[in-house]
Amino acid sequence: MRQLEVRPLGTVGYCDALELQQTLVEERRYGRVPDLLLLLEHPHVITRGASARDSDDHVLVDRSTLDAEAIDVVDTGRGGDVTYHGPGQLVGYPILDLKPDRCDVRRYVRDLEEVMIRTAAAFGVVAGRINGLTGVWVGEAKLGAIGVRVSRWITSHGFAFNVSPDLSRFSMIVPCGIVGRGVTSLSALLDQELVPADVESAVVTSFGEVFERTVRSTVLV
Repeated sequence: MRQLEVRPLGTVGYCDALELQQTLVEERRYGRVPDLLLLLEHPHVITRGASARDSDDHVLVDRSTLDAEAIDVVDTGRGGDVTYHGPGQLVGYPILDLKPDRCDVRRYVRDLEEVMIRTAAAFGVVAGRINGLTGVWVGEAKLGAIGVRVSRWITSHGFAFNVSPDLSRFSMIVPCGIVGRGVTSLSALLDQELVPADVESAVVTSFGEVFERTVRSTVLV
């Protein structure tokens, strides 16, 4: 099995994480690093993917409100619509070479969903998919979101698993551009206070199983 190096980074600003991903994608392309999984949290930020770029239709508060809350709006290179990141949300950025046997973007997205489904199951929560929608759901509420970029079969961006974020923040947007569905968190479902660090081990185990990778080490950068 191929190796996976996990890097828990703590809290990283969104733009700093973008820059780091760009560097590591090139490093992976030339074989200077193995497959990687970056695990981190972001300060409060709203991001717009390719489906929402240059449009504020799914951002429901005005700029003065965002400025007062110190919330940036960042256009990004991933797919998808508008999403929110913030403390209490475990974000995973896989930097993987999908060649030669996993060159299928649809399969890659389904695999990321499976990682989050298995992670939820490790805490006794039954999560699943909704036909035609990306992400992981418990009933009508989204527990985990996905927005990816794949360039010459090297991946970046990834998934966001709601451990214990302030769910009221999602009212500032139409999450992922999907109207009429809610957002939930592992803490809310379990009625238990959790932090992202409590979930990292389950994510790593699930990721290794789904992607058939051996976790080589966990290192800080």
